[in-house]
Amino acid sequence: MTGALPRTMTAIEIQSPGGPEALVPADRPVPTPGAGEVLIQVAAAGINRPDILQRTGNYPPPPGASDIPGLEIAGPIVALGENAGDLKLGDTVTALVTGGGYAEYCAAPAAQCLPIPKGLSLTEAAGIPETFFTVWSNVFDRGGLKAGESFLVHGGSSGIGTTAIQLAKAMGARVFATAGSAEKCRACEGLGAERAINYREEDFVAVVKEATGDGVDVVLDMVGGDYIQRNIKALAPDGRLCFIAFLGGSAAEVDFLPVMLKRLTVTGSTLRARDVAFKGAIAQALSEKVWPLIEAGQVKPVIHQTFPLAQAAEAHRLMETSGHIGKIVLTTDVK
Repeated sequence: MTGALPRTMTAIEIQSPGGPEALVPADRPVPTPGAGEVLIQVAAAGINRPDILQRTGNYPPPPGASDIPGLEIAGPIVALGENAGDLKLGDTVTALVTGGGYAEYCAAPAAQCLPIPKGLSLTEAAGIPETFFTVWSNVFDRGGLKAGESFLVHGGSSGIGTTAIQLAKAMGARVFATAGSAEKCRACEGLGAERAINYREEDFVAVVKEATGDGVDVVLDMVGGDYIQRNIKALAPDGRLCFIAFLGGSAAEVDFLPVMLKRLTVTGSTLRARDVAFKGAIAQALSEKVWPLIEAGQVKPVIHQTFPLAQAAEAHRLMETSGHIGKIVLTTDVK
């Protein structure tokens, strides 16, 4: 630890489960990094759908995690715990955390920290970890998407969607995406989708079948509900369906015969509760395979809007309108 750090900081608390107004600034002790951790002075913190679920009381933090929301941050390292690896004081990093991001300081496992990609601002870097870790783990590790295959992502204009489109395209896949407006569809195609499908006007199953002949190889879904059976129909033989959320509900009546006949794989995962070793392995894969793409300008986080940390409630209100394309990020005065 250094001796110059303040004892308290501003953080955004969830006063009680509820709407955006439940997010309020409060004074909290500055965290002390534990073994294998570093303390980051937060310049920017990304906002994600799980933060909203936590705020409404539907996604409690894992045991031992901070009750402060926020799963991804960027900023300089200002203190080191024991066994923090090669990281040094003053290094600027972006990090995946299990909570605590909506604050002026946040402790992060060293294994989950990555250097800021060349050419990106701290604000842009804060929009990387949650979405890039999630997409890499599900689309490429669990889903096994390879060059020459076809891929469909729902919610293509979301933070997850804009990330998945770009990564799948950069890895040589044919990319399809669903979105809820003409503007969002244009944004998806601008990021690399061969065809964006307005789900309010078109049937994504029919569109991908017409474009591919027998369906797509991988589907990344955060909708669930009545999309579950339609996803199965949209998959080609030996296809893989990966769930990361159920915004439309986790229960559905499903005919599993096509799963058998087409030899499909249905899988899903959550990231927040996984251990540091698992997340560290994803960080290593991103460093080796994705950071060069970012630094070459082939992939970039899409930032829709930033808000000062104290306006976290307003940022949540925007996210709940689904009017954004890409990421919403909280910022502090750290440069």
